[in-house]
Amino acid sequence: MIQAILVFNNHGKPRLVRFYQRFPEEIQQQIVRETFHLVLKRDDNICNFLEGGSLIGGPEYKLIYRHYATLYFVFCVDSSESELGILDLIQVHYILQEVVMGGMVLETNMNEIVAQIEAQNRLEKSEGGLSAAPARAVSAVKNINLPEIPRNINIGDLNIKVPNLSQFV
Repeated sequence: MIQAILVFNNHGKPRLVRFYQRFPEEIQQQIVRETFHLVLKRDDNICNFLEGGSLIGGPEYKLIYRHYATLYFVFCVDSSESELGILDLIQVHYILQEVVMGGMVLETNMNEIVAQIEAQNRLEKSEGGLSAAPARAVSAVKNINLPEIPRNINIGDLNIKVPNLSQFV
């Protein structure tokens, strides 16, 4: 059974909060904060399932989430729910976001909606390659063909000594 659906932005501001179990308002806010911190500290390469926080039921419940652009979609479920089924359900919510935003219908053309979702999926896959960017940057710097590395840089009254960088090349 789904216990809660939470959607919040990258800063933890709730965009949608639905609890299917009665909690006082203060506890709901604590659950949103705790859930945000649990999900935010996870690396993007880790699976999208984790044990529920202490406020929403602990290890008996699971948090299943997806991060799309600036939003986190989080479902808190008990053990009777399928994790993969919930991930599919999150995809439906993402599609709904492409259709309606801020109470206004943005797009009704199904082909355009599917194209936007495919573009988002391609972007997410390409961002996975960004982890190699520092190594590529170092390689590019090594391949710079300078005839001589300057040892002193003089700009007006400012004199800058350049350290010996040969140990890094």
